[in-house]
Amino acid sequence: MADLPLKGVRVAILAMDGVEKVELTLPRLSLEEAGADTVLISDRSHVQSMKHDEKDDLFAADMLLKDAQPEEFDAVMLPGGALSADKLRMDTDARDIVQQIDAAGKPIAAICHAPWLLVSAKLVKGRRLTSYYTLQDDIRCAGGQWEDEEVIVDKNWVTSRKPDDIPAFNREMKLLFAKAGSRALEG
Repeated sequence: MADLPLKGVRVAILAMDGVEKVELTLPRLSLEEAGADTVLISDRSHVQSMKHDEKDDLFAADMLLKDAQPEEFDAVMLPGGALSADKLRMDTDARDIVQQIDAAGKPIAAICHAPWLLVSAKLVKGRRLTSYYTLQDDIRCAGGQWEDEEVIVDKNWVTSRKPDDIPAFNREMKLLFAKAGSRALEG
């Protein structure tokens, strides 16, 4: 297990059309290389990724949001992309998933615009986190403590600001998810 610290950890990745490609693909690859089983979950069968404001690759979803059962996952990873994050935050299934994952104390990793879902799910009050800088007012108005840091770990959450932060995000996400995997194996 030393070579694959996330072996046996099942990670839900929530994304919709407009997801930032590098914030989906690089963290997902990092998780899979560490042994995690990742499941791309969306509102439709394919997800259109973006490179900033230009369309990029299309990714097949592994599962639809309406079919996802939070108890089947050990962690959630939320990639950024303003369009994806804006759609996810208004999706009741997506809000329910993160609420149940958080209530169970399981880890959540969110980068860039992704914390919008946590705001709309009413989870940020009293939490310390970062995001793309344009979300700071939303986070503060929801009772969260926003900081301009490369990566922040607060209890069962890890957050980062932008694609440049992906190496730090991946490192801290894997550490946090590995702790959850250890607890799942013990329990």
